Amino acid sequence: SHTCASQGGRPSKAITLKRPFLLHRWRQFWFAPVTSFLGNVLMYFLFLFLFAYILLVDFKPPPPDGPAPSELVLYFWVFTLVCEEIRQVRTVFILYIQDIWNKCDITALALFILGLICRMFPWTYNFGRAVLCVDYVVFTLRLIHIFAVHKQLGPKIIIVGKMVKDVFFFLFFLGVWLMAYGVANQALLYSYDSRPGWIIRRVFYRPYMHIYGQIPLDEIDGVCVFVECTDNVTLIHQGAEPCPQSDANWLVLILLSVYLLVTNILLVNLLIAMFSYTFNKVQEHSDVHWKFQRYNLIVEYHSRPCLSPPFIIISHLHIFFKRVIQRLPSNKSQHFKASLLNTWESTLKENLLSTQGKKQRESDTERLKRTSTKSVNPVTVLSYSQINN
Repeated sequence: SHTCASQGGRPSKAITLKRPFLLHRWRQFWFAPVTSFLGNVLMYFLFLFLFAYILLVDFKPPPPDGPAPSELVLYFWVFTLVCEEIRQVRTVFILYIQDIWNKCDITALALFILGLICRMFPWTYNFGRAVLCVDYVVFTLRLIHIFAVHKQLGPKIIIVGKMVKDVFFFLFFLGVWLMAYGVANQALLYSYDSRPGWIIRRVFYRPYMHIYGQIPLDEIDGVCVFVECTDNVTLIHQGAEPCPQSDANWLVLILLSVYLLVTNILLVNLLIAMFSYTFNKVQEHSDVHWKFQRYNLIVEYHSRPCLSPPFIIISHLHIFFKRVIQRLPSNKSQHFKASLLNTWESTLKENLLSTQGKKQRESDTERLKRTSTKSVNPVTVLSYSQINN
């Protein structure tokens, strides 16, 4: 009976050992950074789809007609995103604000709150809708962050960021020439038109469009394109079209030629050269840049809750209960340093050693040695030794 009892007890012992193992493996899978990353990416695509559907189809007028139920779901979704950003800010604000993607998140959430407030009132409804449309652009650009996980596309994000800085230097030089030509062009062709809106339009917008080939030659030559144009300042302020002056159109053509020569040939080629230099500089160390990006991504998603928005509110409530009510410390940072960081470093070390070994095997010296060894004929070596003897 004792044997039967012991034999009968073995299955129960195996079950008790198997359940914690399965629970442990399931917990490792669910709390892994890659699982959190893939879940956040999937839910973020659904969030963008819902946002686009509301803006295109289901954007109701102000209360009492709107907002629609789908828009209320969007508001709750954004609320969970705000809670997650507050949780991240609560750690180290200086490190948080230094990340460009965190700045993008703050901008997107601030624009959404502004658009939400404005769309609730009839007199600011259209402005709120416009703000939400711009906010959708910011939320969509946030998708670039997912490319950091790819070894080839990840460094391209750094290249694009550095190229944006190059564009700002280019815009500074372009703005100097644009203002110089725009003011001279406006003063020579429309000296009597004092409307502020049209002055800004002709000083900045039109010279900028000249770079892309939009050049109104009839206007520069002094030919009135419109049938009803006038030189009367009073009628112009009432909405009539002004007639271009043709007294100094020869000077306008000279200024246009110099402006296009500098902007289209000099400045644009300078920008291309700056882009080429930035691309080559980053591409030389693309593997190092990708490793830093991959490491930062692992750190970010290891510290995030396992659930994705909007279900992340459950994780936030759980964290609040453990940290505030039960006052239990978090061991995620110690777990990261103990296991994930060591695994990541050992993997990179093995990859580095295999890459160095592959380069050494494929070097010219090794290839020459292998070629010389294979090309030597034993019969030739034997006969050569006999002749020497």
